[in-house]
Amino acid sequence: MEKTYVVTDETGIHARPATVLVSEASKFESNINIEYNGKKANLKSIMGVMALGIMQGAEFKIVSEGSDADEASAAIGNVIAAQGIGKEK
Repeated sequence: MEKTYVVTDETGIHARPATVLVSEASKFESNINIEYNGKKANLKSIMGVMALGIMQGAEFKIVSEGSDADEASAAIGNVIAAQGIGKEK
Protein backbone atom coordinates (compact mmCIF):
# COMPACT_ATOMS: atom_id res chain seq x y z
CA MET A 1 0.00 0.00 0.00
CA GLU A 2 1.55 3.28 -1.09
CA LYS A 3 0.21 6.84 -0.91
CA THR A 4 1.82 10.15 -1.81
CA TYR A 5 1.22 13.34 0.17
CA VAL A 6 2.26 16.98 -0.03
CA VAL A 7 3.23 18.78 3.19
CA THR A 8 0.92 21.71 3.97
CA ASP A 9 2.15 22.43 7.52
CA GLU A 10 4.17 25.66 7.27
CA THR A 11 6.94 24.28 9.46
CA GLY A 12 7.12 20.91 7.68
CA ILE A 13 7.25 17.59 9.49
CA HIS A 14 8.96 18.79 12.67
CA ALA A 15 8.74 17.37 16.20
CA ARG A 16 4.98 17.65 16.84
CA PRO A 17 3.68 16.16 13.58
CA ALA A 18 6.46 13.56 13.57
CA THR A 19 5.42 12.47 17.07
CA VAL A 20 1.77 12.20 15.99
CA LEU A 21 2.71 10.10 12.93
CA VAL A 22 5.02 7.80 14.90
CA SER A 23 2.34 7.33 17.56
CA GLU A 24 -0.26 6.35 14.95
CA ALA A 25 2.09 4.06 13.01
CA SER A 26 3.09 2.27 16.22
CA LYS A 27 -0.48 1.01 16.66
CA PHE A 28 -0.06 -1.36 13.70
CA GLU A 29 1.92 -4.55 13.09
CA SER A 30 2.74 -3.71 9.45
CA ASN A 31 6.07 -2.32 8.35
CA ILE A 32 5.43 1.36 7.59
CA ASN A 33 8.03 3.56 5.95
CA ILE A 34 8.11 7.21 5.03
CA GLU A 35 10.04 8.06 1.86
CA TYR A 36 11.32 11.49 0.91
CA ASN A 37 13.94 12.74 -1.54
CA GLY A 38 15.32 9.25 -2.20
CA LYS A 39 15.62 8.43 1.50
CA LYS A 40 13.53 6.07 3.57
CA ALA A 41 12.80 5.88 7.32
CA ASN A 42 10.74 3.65 9.57
CA LEU A 43 7.60 5.64 10.44
CA LYS A 44 7.75 4.10 13.94
CA SER A 45 11.07 5.87 14.62
CA ILE A 46 10.86 9.53 15.70
CA MET A 47 14.56 10.08 15.00
CA GLY A 48 14.28 8.52 11.55
CA VAL A 49 11.32 10.69 10.58
CA MET A 50 12.91 13.89 11.93
CA ALA A 51 16.21 13.11 10.16
CA LEU A 52 14.48 13.30 6.76
CA GLY A 53 13.92 17.05 7.23
CA ILE A 54 10.67 17.21 5.26
CA MET A 55 9.68 20.84 4.63
CA GLN A 56 6.46 22.57 3.54
CA GLY A 57 5.52 21.86 -0.07
CA ALA A 58 7.57 18.66 -0.21
CA GLU A 59 6.14 15.39 -1.51
CA PHE A 60 6.55 12.27 0.57
CA LYS A 61 5.26 8.69 0.43
CA ILE A 62 3.89 6.43 3.11
CA VAL A 63 4.47 2.77 2.24
CA SER A 64 2.73 0.10 4.34
CA GLU A 65 3.39 -3.64 4.06
CA GLY A 66 1.88 -6.36 6.22
CA SER A 67 -1.28 -7.92 7.59
CA ASP A 68 -2.94 -4.62 8.57
CA ALA A 69 -1.37 -2.41 5.87
CA ASP A 70 -4.72 -1.17 4.52
CA GLU A 71 -5.94 -0.12 7.97
CA ALA A 72 -2.59 1.47 8.80
CA SER A 73 -2.52 3.43 5.53
CA ALA A 74 -6.07 4.73 6.08
CA ALA A 75 -5.41 5.69 9.72
CA ILE A 76 -2.15 7.49 8.91
CA GLY A 77 -3.85 9.31 6.01
CA ASN A 78 -6.60 10.44 8.39
CA VAL A 79 -4.03 11.75 10.88
CA ILE A 80 -2.10 13.60 8.15
CA ALA A 81 -5.33 15.35 7.06
CA ALA A 82 -6.81 15.93 10.54
CA GLN A 83 -3.60 17.38 11.97
CA GLY A 84 -3.02 19.67 8.99
CA ILE A 85 0.29 17.98 8.21
CA GLY A 86 -0.45 17.47 4.53
CA LYS A 87 -2.85 16.40 1.84
CA GLU A 88 -2.98 13.38 -0.41
CA LYS A 89 -1.64 13.99 -3.88
